[in-house]
Amino acid sequence: MVVLRLVANKAAFGAAKHVQQFAPASLVAARHYATSVENTNLKDVLSNAIPKEMQRVKEFRAKFGSTKIGHIEVDMLYGGMRGMKSMICETSVLDPEEGIRFRGKSIPECQKLLPTAPGGTEPLPEGLFWLLCTGDVPSKAQVDAISKEWAQRAELPPHVVTMLNNFPSRLHPMSQFGAAITALNSESKFSKAYHDGVPKSQYWEHIYEDSMDLIGKLPTIAATIYRNLYRDGTSIGAIDTNKDWSANFTSMLGYENKEFTELMRLYLTIHSDHEGGNVSAHTCHLVGSALSDPYLSFAAGINGLAGPLHGLANQEVLLWLTKVFKDLGGEVSDEKLREFVWNTLKGGQVVPGYGHAVLRKTDPRYAVQREFALKHLPSDPMFKLVAQLYKIVPDVLLEQGKAKNPWPNVDAHSGVLLQYYGMMEMNYYTVLFGVSRALGCLAQMIWSRALSYPLERPKSMSTNGLQKLVGDK
Repeated sequence: MVVLRLVANKAAFGAAKHVQQFAPASLVAARHYATSVENTNLKDVLSNAIPKEMQRVKEFRAKFGSTKIGHIEVDMLYGGMRGMKSMICETSVLDPEEGIRFRGKSIPECQKLLPTAPGGTEPLPEGLFWLLCTGDVPSKAQVDAISKEWAQRAELPPHVVTMLNNFPSRLHPMSQFGAAITALNSESKFSKAYHDGVPKSQYWEHIYEDSMDLIGKLPTIAATIYRNLYRDGTSIGAIDTNKDWSANFTSMLGYENKEFTELMRLYLTIHSDHEGGNVSAHTCHLVGSALSDPYLSFAAGINGLAGPLHGLANQEVLLWLTKVFKDLGGEVSDEKLREFVWNTLKGGQVVPGYGHAVLRKTDPRYAVQREFALKHLPSDPMFKLVAQLYKIVPDVLLEQGKAKNPWPNVDAHSGVLLQYYGMMEMNYYTVLFGVSRALGCLAQMIWSRALSYPLERPKSMSTNGLQKLVGDK
C-alpha cells in the first residue's frame, strides 16, 4: 500500500535524523539524497497530505463546530441560494472584487509560477491540477509526470467508441459528451471497490484513479465528437506520450498551429475551477456526495454546464457578436454601437457576456484572454469589436441601473479567440469548457471523499412555512 510505504519511509528518515550526529559521512550523504529526490507521483503526495488535513479539519470542527457564520435571508431562499455560505470548496475561492484564486493564487500569479511547455509562455493545465490537488506549485518534472500519465490513460473502451460513432449528427455536442462520460462508468474502479467492501478511508484512492482516467480520456472523447460532426469522421490519430495534455488535444482535433495550442493551454487552465457554488461544480459535488462515481458525478455536472445561463453562454455571446458585426459592419462608431446595445436592452434582451452572479469587476479570465488577443491578434476585426464593446457596454448598463455587475465575464472573449484560429463551430465551444472544468470538479471530489464529507441534504421550506417562521400574518 502507498500509505504504508510512505509511513515506512517517514520512519526511516526520522531514525536517520536521530542518529545523524553519530553517523558516518556516507550515511548522512545517503539520507540527504533520499530526502532531496523529488516525488513526481501525485497520488503518493496526496497520501502523505490527506492524514494531516483530516487532523486539521477534525481539530477545527471540535473547537468551532457550533460557531455560527453569517445569516440567511428570505431573498436568499427565493434567489437561488445566492451568497449563502453553505459548503466547503478547498480548491478555489471567488472574491467579488478580486476574482478567482486557485489555492490562494491569482490567475496572473499562476501564469508566472506554473510550468510551461518548451518555448511556451502559458501555464500547463497539468500544473494547475497539481496545485488544486495539493496546494503546492509543482515542478516541471511533476507536471511532465502528469502529462505522461494522462496520455497513458487516454484510450477509450470499444463500447464508448461505438456509441460516439453512432450518435446522430443532430445530437448536440454537449449531449454526446455527457452521454459518453456516463457510459465510461463501466470502467469505474471506485464502483468496483465500493461493492467489494473497501474501507471508507480508502475511498479517495479509487476516486483518484477514476479521476485520472477520466481526465486522460476527456480530450479523446471531445476530439472524437469534433471529428465526427465537423471533419467527416476522420481519425483522431494516436496519443503521443511525449506531448502535454493540451498539445495532444489540439492535435487530435486537427489543429497544428502552435499559437492555438498555447491558447488551449490558457483556456483549459482558466476555465478549470470557479469555487464550488457554480452549477457544474455544485452538481458534481452533490451527485458525488451520494457516492456516485466520478463518471456519473461529472456527467451530471456537464449537463448543468450545457445550460445557457452557465457554460453555453460563450456560444450565446458569439451569436450576438456575429449579429452586431453583420448589422453594423466591421467598422462602426461608438455612437452607433451604443445605440445597438440600448436597443438590445430595450427589446427585453441582455447583453451576453456581461454580468456575473458573484463578480463585481471585470472577470480576470476575460482580462488574460484580452492580453492574449492583444499579443497575437490585435488587428482581428472581431477582437476590435469586443474591445470596443468593453469601452461602451459597462457605462450603458450602469446608466440603465439594473445590473449589479456591468463588467464582462469570461464568455465575452473566448469565442472570438477560438474563431480566429479556425474553430468556427460555436455549438462545440462548451465541450472545451467541459474538458477544462473536470480539473476543478475532480480535484474537489478527491478531497471530498478523502475528508469523508457526508451526503448533501439541505432543508427546503414551503412559502407558507417560511411566512410562519418569520411571523408574517
